[in-house]
Amino acid sequence: MLLGIDVGNTETKLGFFTGEPGKLKLRKTWRITTALRRTSDEFGIAFAALFRRAEIPTESVRNIVISSVVPQLDRELAEMCRHYFAQAAEPITFSAATQNLLTVATDRPKELGSDLLAGAIAARSRHGDPVIAIGFGTATTFSAVAGGKYLGAAIAPGIQISIDALAARTAKLPQVSLETIDEVIGRDTVSALQAGIVFGFVGQTEGIVARMRREIGETAKVIATGGLADIIAKHTRTIEAVEPFLVLHGLREYFESRAGGPASR
Repeated sequence: MLLGIDVGNTETKLGFFTGEPGKLKLRKTWRITTALRRTSDEFGIAFAALFRRAEIPTESVRNIVISSVVPQLDRELAEMCRHYFAQAAEPITFSAATQNLLTVATDRPKELGSDLLAGAIAARSRHGDPVIAIGFGTATTFSAVAGGKYLGAAIAPGIQISIDALAARTAKLPQVSLETIDEVIGRDTVSALQAGIVFGFVGQTEGIVARMRREIGETAKVIATGGLADIIAKHTRTIEAVEPFLVLHGLREYFESRAGGPASR
């Protein structure tokens, strides 16, 4: 039984996998807010409550793999795992330096976010090579993979960051929730904002993907993940699949490769 922990800047995602290495299946997922001042006990109480509500005993977790882009929380998370999942082996940290599923061909591999790499690993194994993995999170990230190599990425401000910045800088513009819309011409302030944000990011997605495909191959599949991926995917054919838990699947593949299971090459 495997617990995958994906610590992002805004949210922390948990994935509980069951089965034998090579046949692990994602059975349950949770999301909590990433809080920089959260202690190991606060993490433990929150995780234990989620498991209890799902009627999953914490003792069933035998292995833990962590991807974190928030270094301030790494020690607290590791301590939480040791105290609240005492039946599990020492937690495994995923990074570019610890994996061999993809060759990292960037100029500074140590700077590569573990979430970008885990998502790219899963996108390649599940959808083929070449592939472009888009993450709609705190930042909007475009990862390019070809020939078994992580070639690099394009990183832009995320959708929610853009909404927050616009609302903060304009006295009369309200905060808006993103809804599925069909027309680019808004008939009031809210619909105008929604149209500009949604179709602006649709255009960004299509433009960056087109340029990446010219560099890595026109046949590159495009896979999206992140909480807002569905909204953008509804308005463009460029995104071919939405995988909400792509990073968690990448962590599972990393664990399986260490455990002697099948690894993507």
